[in-house]
Amino acid sequence: MTILVLGGAGYIGSHAVDQLVNQGYDVAVIDNLLTGHKAAVHSKARFYQGDIREKEFVQSVFQKEKIEGVIHFAASSLVGESVENPLKYFNNNVSGTEIVLEVMHEFKVKSIVFSSTAATYGEPEENPITEMTPTNPKNPYGESKLMMEKMMRWCDEAYGIKFVALRYFNVAGAKADASIGEDHAPETHLIPIILQVALGQREQLAIFGDDYPTEDGTCVRDYVHVEDLIAAHILALEYLKAGNPSNIFNLGSNSGYSVKQMLGAARKVTKKDIPAKVAPRRAGDPGTLVAASDKAKAVLGWQPQYTEVEEIIATAWNWHVSHPYGYKE
Repeated sequence: MTILVLGGAGYIGSHAVDQLVNQGYDVAVIDNLLTGHKAAVHSKARFYQGDIREKEFVQSVFQKEKIEGVIHFAASSLVGESVENPLKYFNNNVSGTEIVLEVMHEFKVKSIVFSSTAATYGEPEENPITEMTPTNPKNPYGESKLMMEKMMRWCDEAYGIKFVALRYFNVAGAKADASIGEDHAPETHLIPIILQVALGQREQLAIFGDDYPTEDGTCVRDYVHVEDLIAAHILALEYLKAGNPSNIFNLGSNSGYSVKQMLGAARKVTKKDIPAKVAPRRAGDPGTLVAASDKAKAVLGWQPQYTEVEEIIATAWNWHVSHPYGYKE
């Protein structure tokens, strides 16, 4: 029986495929390669290029493969772009997921692990954020992911399709041997942007606001290593395979780091003087977002291996040094 990874050529998806293959799973991948890289996909996984919004294509993959479960990473994920172009996000994320669920129902596939987001919470007043924190998305990206969660809940009630939604915060790092890593165009994530400055590919880091109600005035975020994140997805798959009910879990580090703290840690890891300047705040950036992951640890048995932010940055740095232009080399 096969695990189907949607978006398996992307940053997080490719790490999922790699871990699944290395743990002995039979893996098939769907990716439209709009943001993913075929070179990132493990050679032992069967690759199908196409879009999850094309129902006949998705059906053809389900016909060829004996799919036991689905891990879903195929979604647009840029907050700013979602505000500028909300219909793109509802079309790709919500309509795409609708097609996937329709085909799962048709082929009687009953398990899906879903890449959700902390953006479903919006700007909560409490930190750390628990799964009981009210959801109140502040942008179409977060709204689309919450809609995807709700669709799955109703499909569970109607068709018995069980799901685990994993709401995560800032994913970072790369595989320890630097064989796969983070390659986005354009890059919007803090750690790779800092490392691009260290490599001389950017002039300086723009720190968006230094007047937040935090210890040093810059935004505080929660960082989780991509390999730890994927370990949780596989635990969630096993949780569903064991016949457990649908569930939602946060994935984070239970501690937050400010932009200035991340910059300092990166300077230490890279031994580079990384220039930075303060820029105006970005609209909609909450001051602090930190996840409580106690539920995932208690229910799934999740135990992150990367607990120090410098360790996370070091794996990302190894990737960027060995692949300064990503998968193009």
